[in-house]
Amino acid sequence: MIRVSPEDGSGGVPADGPLEVRVDSGRLERVSVTQVADGRRSAVPGAIGTDGLRWRPAEGTRLALAAKYSVDAVALDAHGRRSARHTTFTTVVPESRFIGYFTPENRSTVGAGMIVSFGFSRPVENRAEVERAIRVTADPPVEVSGHWFGKERLDFRPEAYWAPGTKVTVELGLRDVEGAPGVYGIQRKTVGFTVGRSQVSLVDAAAHTMEVRRDGRLLATLPITAGAPKTTTYNGRMVVTELYDVTRMNGATVGFGGEYDIKDVPHAMRLTESGTFIHGNYWADPATFGSANVSHGCVGLRDVKGGGADTPAGWFFDRSLIGDVVEVVNSQDRKVSPDNGLGGWNLDWKRWKEGSALD
Repeated sequence: MIRVSPEDGSGGVPADGPLEVRVDSGRLERVSVTQVADGRRSAVPGAIGTDGLRWRPAEGTRLALAAKYSVDAVALDAHGRRSARHTTFTTVVPESRFIGYFTPENRSTVGAGMIVSFGFSRPVENRAEVERAIRVTADPPVEVSGHWFGKERLDFRPEAYWAPGTKVTVELGLRDVEGAPGVYGIQRKTVGFTVGRSQVSLVDAAAHTMEVRRDGRLLATLPITAGAPKTTTYNGRMVVTELYDVTRMNGATVGFGGEYDIKDVPHAMRLTESGTFIHGNYWADPATFGSANVSHGCVGLRDVKGGGADTPAGWFFDRSLIGDVVEVVNSQDRKVSPDNGLGGWNLDWKRWKEGSALD
């Protein structure tokens, strides 16, 4: 088992850690610890020990304050089998200040379904003031509106998917903005991203197929397996938010107890925060794909152990970007909630704009 300190989801971690990745046996193959602060991503220097059991940051390394970190580790056991672990944590924010952690990354190239999403380190009471201090513009121009999900999340999107080639600029003027009584923002900066192309994939859970369209043109129709009758897949439009060549999927983390724990799921693309992925599947009978729904809610594509480049899963993974859209229809489940991942496209434009704090 790969063990990470601090624990997944930890907040308020001090600048001096602790920070460590370790295994009890076997060896660590690779470890990356990445800081995301103000939209900028940088690696934390560190090394795996000579015995392969432990990764630690370089001597004298201090974590940035008010930053989000992600940890990605892959290990090999005594039989050469790979397993993966992904965790996140945030460092302490100075008292009486707040910041916004935002997606996507600065200077990234994304799919046409990308939604600009801010998560705030403290509850925001003065939502209009904070929303007014964040400006999202596009070239070519298009109207962009904000929508609040509670007091700690603010998303921005246009009425329809971004046009390919659009340059999006995000201007943060949060410094000295009072987000709540006595709590002030500290960020003032400008970031941006580019929309690379439009890829929208339609999953038909009843037909067991996925049609992949690039800029409106059908690229392929792939056989899939969706959620089984007792663990159905959400309907609705979802957006790819993370891409992993290999990751671990443990049913205990999403409310399924010990029903499964697969340490080397290949070609995994996250669609919701609650655990819906589209991913490679090497453990099901190949005849399942295109004919039956057997998953715990994810969308499965045929793959091989270790991930194959010429499998349906490998083909789709190599052609996917963060921000691509996957829409599920004809599943015996409800529509995905608009705040589950980047599910805001499931609200029509009128309802979306009603979620703004601005007049």
